[in-house]
Amino acid sequence: MKQAEINPDFLTSHSDQSYDFSEQIGHLLRRAYQRHLSIFQAHSVDPNLTSTQFVTLCALRDNGPVPQAELIRTTGIDQTTIRGIVERLVRRGLVQLQSDETDRRKTIVALTPDGAALLAEMVPQAKLISDLTMGDLNPGERAAIMFTLRKMISD
Repeated sequence: MKQAEINPDFLTSHSDQSYDFSEQIGHLLRRAYQRHLSIFQAHSVDPNLTSTQFVTLCALRDNGPVPQAELIRTTGIDQTTIRGIVERLVRRGLVQLQSDETDRRKTIVALTPDGAALLAEMVPQAKLISDLTMGDLNPGERAAIMFTLRKMISD
């Protein structure tokens, strides 16, 4: 089978010169998230705590002991990643694993007293981190971006 030859003029004539990657939603969301992560690490009470670990601890605080599948649903973190997060939090003594009394196949993840103490210390910083992430946005812009992001992720 003969391989198609590509005319070099095709790429130039058929490319959209008006496409600027730096003005695309994915690029801007990634840059905003990178900024947020940098602020999170700079202001966290625990330099070893990641933002996804923090979210996982918050989900456990809010929902009580839950199966890992429930953590996936509430945090939006995929199964492989949540498994790694839970393993690291277990090693640090911030969460513990238990067998489900009604279904031994399920593993229940629960916040430990050390995890709850870290959260109590971290929550005021998390509020500051959110504020710093929003930067110079005025109250209306802050409300608009939160509304828009919630709308973008709703099913």
